[in-house]
Amino acid sequence: MDEYDVDEALQQALDRLTALAHISSALAGTLDARAGLERACRILAQRLGDWCAIDLLADDGRLERITASRRGTPPRDDGRSATVTRPPEAATGPLARVLRGAGPLLLAEADLRPVLRHDPWDAAEDRALAQHEAACAVIAPLRSRREVLGAVTVARAGNRPPLTESDLPLVEDIAHRIALAIDNARLHRETEHIAERLQRSLLPAVPQPNHLTLAARYAPAHGTAEVGGDWYDAFVLPAGRTALIIGDVTGHDLHAAVTMSQLRNMLRGIACDRREPPGRILHRLDLAQHALYPGTTASCVYAIVQGPTGGPWQLDHAGAGHPPPLLVTRDGDTRFLEGGAGVLLGVDTALPRPSATDPLPPLSTVLLYTDGLIERRGENLDRGLARLRQHAAALSRETPDTLCDELLTGLAPDATDDIALLALRIPTAGAGRTARPHPEHRPTLPA
Repeated sequence: MDEYDVDEALQQALDRLTALAHISSALAGTLDARAGLERACRILAQRLGDWCAIDLLADDGRLERITASRRGTPPRDDGRSATVTRPPEAATGPLARVLRGAGPLLLAEADLRPVLRHDPWDAAEDRALAQHEAACAVIAPLRSRREVLGAVTVARAGNRPPLTESDLPLVEDIAHRIALAIDNARLHRETEHIAERLQRSLLPAVPQPNHLTLAARYAPAHGTAEVGGDWYDAFVLPAGRTALIIGDVTGHDLHAAVTMSQLRNMLRGIACDRREPPGRILHRLDLAQHALYPGTTASCVYAIVQGPTGGPWQLDHAGAGHPPPLLVTRDGDTRFLEGGAGVLLGVDTALPRPSATDPLPPLSTVLLYTDGLIERRGENLDRGLARLRQHAAALSRETPDTLCDELLTGLAPDATDDIALLALRIPTAGAGRTARPHPEHRPTLPA
């Protein structure tokens, strides 16, 4: 081998390593799996071939195709639809064989000459290659954990040196990296769904007491597959009053979610057993937390809605290191209920836990929320609170369900922390009692 051949071989090896590095970077540089595959497809089309296609097998039997062309934007249909079905048993073409586990396959010009395909699925693939004037191609399976996830096709036109056997290891290595990225994205998505289902299973369905309208929402953080400690709760107390609770256990993992569930259940038991001011109830919860979960901290607001038949209504409440409830009147006036504030649960049981009472005008709304709704990285918390007031004021006449949905959409479309919301609408004056008696405490009617 002369000096020119050595230099050319070294340059080819360098080009291959560069392509491999760029593709690895493209796959690892985004949390969006499809965006990473589109980047990898473009790099393959530019550096290794003239056209590239990545075909992904979906669980529902579809085959999704991502393509890129060295010449720019590919034709609209690229020879076949972007989403088709898996190859039928009658399909015996190269791509169908690779999707069943064969490969990688090197297709020379003779292999790509137009032939009469008996199966329409194969014929569509032949048209896709012919549309890009492919003179050679490599089709490699995307395998992960002994499962074929799809295939990658790299094709070159006749005006460039053809792909050879020496290109197979590179394409196979690239296919392995793409398959690993796809598998990791699927595992992350499955874990995220499991975590969200677990979190939601720990949260209760809210009651609908007489004439009061309640709505609750939980929104998991974007880009994470972990459960967290945010929670809400609402239930009718034995005396007929309605309890509202919002809280957040410090941490964002399974331990925080388990602690959240335990604290919620303890608070339910204490609230139903003791008819005491909210501050006193939180003090009892704090004592239990110190005894059972030392070293953990949590924020919380515990509130009770009560009033005689037809009103007026009032909110007795206490907070433990949590953002204050927001009161929104029918006319759009807003006010944070900052009375009854205390330190986080789990800090010091000797510190006072005051309670506060605020009147609730007819048709007003009480909003409880966790800090994920108002916090932004690098931003003062006061700005988040002001933004919440502005949005809530504009939604003062909407239903609690619409209010919660619009707040999540307007304030936290890409939240990096979990969010829990609880909204309660006070009825118009004279509408009736605040709550039905709890089913276990309803009087028995005579026969």
